[in-house]
Amino acid sequence: MSLAVLALALVVSVQSAIGGGIECENLNKDSCAFAVSSSGKRCVLEKQVRRSGEEAYTCRTSEIAADQLNDWVETDSCVEACGLERTALGISSDSLLEPQFTQKLCSPQCFHGCPNIIDLYFNLAAGEGVFLPKLCEARGKDARRGLVEMRSSGYVAPGPEAIHSERFTIAPGPEAIHSDRFTIAPAISPSYP
Repeated sequence: MSLAVLALALVVSVQSAIGGGIECENLNKDSCAFAVSSSGKRCVLEKQVRRSGEEAYTCRTSEIAADQLNDWVETDSCVEACGLERTALGISSDSLLEPQFTQKLCSPQCFHGCPNIIDLYFNLAAGEGVFLPKLCEARGKDARRGLVEMRSSGYVAPGPEAIHSERFTIAPGPEAIHSDRFTIAPAISPSYP
């Protein structure tokens, strides 16, 4: 117990010494990914390859805001429990299509114990029109299949209300065009002399 109190006191004193908060640009590559700055913006790890071939990593502040979180460096236990890598580059929803990742993300250890990571992937999934709890529910079947089904079966997040304006009209789809001037033919690949 006294070790935990000592660790907490050390964290508070270090934050006070550096100005009271986390700045993404001051984080190294082993603490950048999944961190949240004192302003509530998510940190993102980027890699540049120099002309010499040497790889250089930088941490910067993204424009993505975390929901009610700030001054947060994700713990190693959450990174591991959620199936992430400490040196993940950028922020992307692509991993939601990987069944192994989704299985770990939806595990009780991650889903109920790592609010920062769940907040991030909840918002990434919503950006793709998917409700993360429904994706986790479908993971028992097949996560990839569940994602596809959700995107086409009504679990999709609603879009903006229909636009009612004299300036905009909806163009008819191909099945609505009935004309003798158009014919449908298979595409022909280009031929080169």
